[in-house]
Amino acid sequence: MIERKLSPGWILGAIWLLSNLNDRLWLALDHSIPAWDQSNHLSYALTYLQALQSPDFFNGDWWRQFWMLSPKYPPLTYLMTVPFQRIWGTGQAAPVWNGDGVVLLTNWLYSGLLIVSVYLIGQQLFNRRIGLWAAAITVLLPRIYQTRLLYLLDTPLLTFAVASFACLTLWQGQKSLRKQWFWSLAFGLCLGLGLFTKQSILFYLFFPILGLSIYYLWHRAWLRILQLGCAFLFSALLWFPWYRTNWIYLFSTAQNSNAIPASLEGDPPINSWAAWVYYWNDLPLAVTWVWLIVPLVGLLLHLLGRFPQKTNDLSLKQVLPGLLWLGLYVGGTYLVCSALYNKDSRYILPYLPGLALFLAVGLTRWRGRWRWVPWATLGVGILVMQTNLFAIPGTEALSRTLNPAVFFRPHLAQIPPQPSLLVDIVHQATTANPYQRINLGVIPNTDSFNPNTLNYFGALDSFRLFGRELGSRPEQIQQDQANFDWFLTKQGDNGFAQAAQLDVAQALPQNPFFKTFHHWSSPGRADLTLDLYQRVHPSVAITPLADPVPALRLEHLEISAVAPPGQPLPVTYQWAGAWQDLNQGLVLITWQNITDPSQAWFGDHAVGLGQLLPPEQPTQGLQILEHTAMLPPATLPAGTYRLRVEYLDRRTGQATPMAFPATTVRLDPGAKALAAPPLDYVTQLRTLAPDLARGIPGLDPIFQQIDRLNLYDPTQDYLKQADASLSYRLSQNPPDPVALTYALVLSRVLQQNPPTAIAALQSLVQLDGQNPYAHAYLAFVYLYDWQGRPAEQALAPALALAPNNREINLLLGIAKLMQGNLWGAWHTLKPWL
Repeated sequence: MIERKLSPGWILGAIWLLSNLNDRLWLALDHSIPAWDQSNHLSYALTYLQALQSPDFFNGDWWRQFWMLSPKYPPLTYLMTVPFQRIWGTGQAAPVWNGDGVVLLTNWLYSGLLIVSVYLIGQQLFNRRIGLWAAAITVLLPRIYQTRLLYLLDTPLLTFAVASFACLTLWQGQKSLRKQWFWSLAFGLCLGLGLFTKQSILFYLFFPILGLSIYYLWHRAWLRILQLGCAFLFSALLWFPWYRTNWIYLFSTAQNSNAIPASLEGDPPINSWAAWVYYWNDLPLAVTWVWLIVPLVGLLLHLLGRFPQKTNDLSLKQVLPGLLWLGLYVGGTYLVCSALYNKDSRYILPYLPGLALFLAVGLTRWRGRWRWVPWATLGVGILVMQTNLFAIPGTEALSRTLNPAVFFRPHLAQIPPQPSLLVDIVHQATTANPYQRINLGVIPNTDSFNPNTLNYFGALDSFRLFGRELGSRPEQIQQDQANFDWFLTKQGDNGFAQAAQLDVAQALPQNPFFKTFHHWSSPGRADLTLDLYQRVHPSVAITPLADPVPALRLEHLEISAVAPPGQPLPVTYQWAGAWQDLNQGLVLITWQNITDPSQAWFGDHAVGLGQLLPPEQPTQGLQILEHTAMLPPATLPAGTYRLRVEYLDRRTGQATPMAFPATTVRLDPGAKALAAPPLDYVTQLRTLAPDLARGIPGLDPIFQQIDRLNLYDPTQDYLKQADASLSYRLSQNPPDPVALTYALVLSRVLQQNPPTAIAALQSLVQLDGQNPYAHAYLAFVYLYDWQGRPAEQALAPALALAPNNREINLLLGIAKLMQGNLWGAWHTLKPWL
């Protein structure tokens, strides 16, 4: 037999090389556009590539910002792609490999580790032959080779889950103390890499870890328990920094990744039989009938004694312990994944290599005059894979019979749509607006045209365009129409676009506030008819100036002479300045009552509302036209208010007067409200913040609106603007510091900056000490920063003011738990759970 004549290393190397060369051929032929999920991950990969090219790599705050670049998913997958992108480039600029082929070079590493891991499990539990056959079967399973052709988290997650299981398998089978420690630490390394890839790796390892823990505790094998504990501690060196920074997002991630997609996709509820047989019914698609039938028949005939027995064959008694251990992994994974509301064929991917080991046991039972059956099955399996991936004439009927999965063929160059179409969409918008970021509302939601894909192609163009998905509720749609200056629409099939979003697309041609900027159509392809719309009077318009501008100035201001307080007041600014001033500072807009200067309102913001991009010449002068609105508080008295404008340097915190036209506005409660564009985002945040004082009832509307603001300002620069503006205003002893301090707290909490947020909250509890929620917010930020003792201390005055408040008591229980006071935490939490 060939597996006996060659060393395992040569055979595994051949499996690895041939499978990856086959993938490279497919990727070289493929000219498809990355779909929703792939584009999302590709955008994150570009974000980390950009961050790692930053000159502030070793700055302490840089690391916090670095971990926050991907708050939903741990970043190992993206970090692994950085060297390949640095060497070969990104997107279509990369030679030889089209689309996401460069980042998929990481799969060479993942597939190598996966093949070796499967072999080691098979060798440890059974023998070398079964391990080799299992490795070969693994790379030939349709679900696995299809997934590794896409840039997703599933391939590295699969690899590290199987590698972790392999290390556990080898660890529990070792007699040597030195080897036990080696494989326990190897398990810690693989588990750490897996947790640094995706949290769900614990789903697949839960039952094996639980089973071993119970077994060793029962037998009082304390050294084994110590080794397992050290493995977990060792793994934490890899994943802890990211989880420490982003743990608060894990709760929303579970909801957004499980319940919400499941409800949208119509997955069966977990209390139905359909939920528990979902993945069972998926088996023929994931594995093919070839690999299911032949091994199972071989195992059945072996049990019936139809094959000649050889002395070197494993008996049922010998393979049973290994099958039970595999069953714990495969069966446990099946149970956990079936219990999740959201069902997806990719989620259960890590159990397939374990299933391949089962199949290898059955396949190797064929003996005697039937010893050719495994090799014939391997040949048919390879043929099925090739016909599934490539259009080979005369083989489609066979492939559909043996593998009912949908063909996974590359999109050839002559088949539209092409990536060049997406490139042209980005090019048209950014060429027309070379000095500002484009925030594009994308209405179609198909595989090729969706918000994530447009966002990815915008990221390829130096992050000059961001694709964003519109809301689904009527109030969100109305707000989106006022805040997006650009929309992309598509005729025909719009995929998962919702009815309210499609209503916007249908109304755009007749909307007087928008114009058709560019139109794309393909002869005979109505589904490739696209329109790019631009607002007639965009919120920001930038024009380069021929001459340099010595200092930032307000050249012109358009505002109504009379306005009512408490209503948005439209205003148009015309600024002129150099890039350095525009980039490093913001403008402090103050309207003061002529007779009582303490009565005033603010309109502070960055020039260009955070949309500016650097020109080719940093010294070049720019003229910026802003269409925005302010909000004079309803509490202001009637009277005439005079404009004052200052320039605030963000780096130094120093404000200097600016040149501006003398302007006044008279506030009159009887004046008619004016039609106005949206308020600038700093003003919106400042008006939202006082609701923090209401506690839980005030939080939901705040964060619903913050979600919209983060959509409209994709870089969230408005938070930094608000931080700088409010810090300066508070340093000037304003008449109402409480409202401004709540706004400062909100801006810093949303930036996930615990030290500065704690400083703002300490000021807040001095100003609003009779509000229990002020103390509770301080405690919450301490908990977010893993400071249990200060959090408990901060909650003492909150409990004195509101001893029966459920949320405050829950925070106290968590603070005690964080300090290791398990009994105190249980005693505190029990009445409120």
